[in-house]
Amino acid sequence: MSNPHLNTMLSVVVVTLFYGSAGAAIPLQQELLKTIKQSAQEKVTGKSATTPEEEIAIGRQIAGNLLGASPLVKDAKLQQYINHVGRWIADQSERPELAWHFGVIDSADMNAFAAPGGYIFVTRGLYQSLRSEAELAGVLGHEVGHVIRQHHLKILQQSKLLDLGSQALAKTVGGNDKAQRMIGSGAEIVSRALDKDAEFEADRIAVVLATRAGYDAYGLPAVLQQLGHVAKDEGSVALLFKTHPHPDDRLGKLDSSMDERFDKVKGKTLEKRLYHIP
Repeated sequence: MSNPHLNTMLSVVVVTLFYGSAGAAIPLQQELLKTIKQSAQEKVTGKSATTPEEEIAIGRQIAGNLLGASPLVKDAKLQQYINHVGRWIADQSERPELAWHFGVIDSADMNAFAAPGGYIFVTRGLYQSLRSEAELAGVLGHEVGHVIRQHHLKILQQSKLLDLGSQALAKTVGGNDKAQRMIGSGAEIVSRALDKDAEFEADRIAVVLATRAGYDAYGLPAVLQQLGHVAKDEGSVALLFKTHPHPDDRLGKLDSSMDERFDKVKGKTLEKRLYHIP
């Protein structure tokens, strides 16, 4: 069956070959054929053509917007500490080469956010509720899971806010007005609800990464159990409950996934090493 879009692109190649210079025509033909092939492959595999540079550029823009609304807590030792733990967790993933950035933002809400390219933030409200470094590792592992599976990039692609296949994206994203319109506010992106399966997947990844890093595997389940006891109408968890499955549902999924396989793995909780905000 004929594809009008494909025929049009091939026609451009033919016209250029006949009327353009030979030196310019061959690279253009190769580029167009590469684009056609890449587009077809993406439809089959479901994979985006986003390069790491483009992904980082998008995440940097979103992170900048988010920090404009909620700045980092002014505590250098805290920020250094969360980066130390976060990067150790990220090193256990399949994307340790990313320039990971972690931070605690000054918000009383209980939540955590991930932006593409390795930008991860925990709110002061959630951080202060944690009781051990293992719990922090579980929370950060969940957000690392979103990044390595590119969950937010897929949402952007599906909503057509970004043309993730565009080779001009990295040049476009850089703080200009066009990029701002394409991406929107950082808060808008990170607060958008992901598919429930994406959240469950990030929970499973968190447990694995925390365990690989030497932490108690039940750090994240402990956080979810604590969140489950917070009233649904409590303002500090309103956004979290709006954008995530209820903690009880997440605990149920994790329980069936973990089964008894992690019971014999003796990881560390490190309660005394958790940095406390003055």
